[in-house]
Amino acid sequence: MKNLDPTTIWIVIASLAVGSFALRFVFIGFVGGRTMPDWLLRHLRYTAAAIIPAMVAPLVVWPSATDGKPDLAHMSAAFMALEVGYITKNVIFGIVAGAATLYGLLYLAN
Repeated sequence: MKNLDPTTIWIVIASLAVGSFALRFVFIGFVGGRTMPDWLLRHLRYTAAAIIPAMVAPLVVWPSATDGKPDLAHMSAAFMALEVGYITKNVIFGIVAGAATLYGLLYLAN
């Protein structure tokens, strides 16, 4: 990696700060005081539920522990978490079942 001078680093930091502020201001500053249509509120309700699978899916499909190759332990743990969460309708039970499956299969594999 090549060394960057301090000016370039500060320009990048300032640009990211302005971009982050602008992105938040669009929703809070411009839209914050207005009522939103029902169809938009219905779609926004699912945003929080989509964040966890979006963060977990790359770790399941391309786990860094196996250099990006899918393996049985990670796939089984994801399936178990999904299945238990779907049946019980409880996120905590799903996470615990997935973690127990992952660590149990990794323990058996060693």
